[in-house]
Amino acid sequence: MSARLDVFATESGSKLARQFASLGRLVVDSELPAATRELVSLRVSQINGCAVCIDMHTKDAEAAGESSVRLHLVAGWREATVFTEAERAALELAEQGTRIADGAGGVPDEVWERAAKHYDEEQLVALVALISFMNTANRLNVILQRPAGDYRPGQFK
Repeated sequence: MSARLDVFATESGSKLARQFASLGRLVVDSELPAATRELVSLRVSQINGCAVCIDMHTKDAEAAGESSVRLHLVAGWREATVFTEAERAALELAEQGTRIADGAGGVPDEVWERAAKHYDEEQLVALVALISFMNTANRLNVILQRPAGDYRPGQFK
């Protein structure tokens, strides 16, 4: 299986890749905990059905020492006891931010307030940027039908 288009082999795709890398660096360099970044990236990718990103974020999280139990339970985080309250708030914000079209009015205030209880303003900026970034990356990959499975941890660092 191959992608419909190698968007990054084009001039505009190369520019897009540089802009993506810049935004990604902002999030990575933030004070948002690395585990939270990977859990949120994985959950958004699961919701959007982006196999490339699921592959990438699962492998990167494992390489960083994340447990397989927690990774396997991300999709069912509400019933799982292995996540902190802060991680749960981030996962809830990620779901609500990804499923905006499913609920009138966008992200509910109580969801935002739970996240704001655990993260300062700089971390919230990074969290919102990450959720937005992942939704964009997921949509690009799904539209282009980029194949998954051969990602190596740290490949794009």
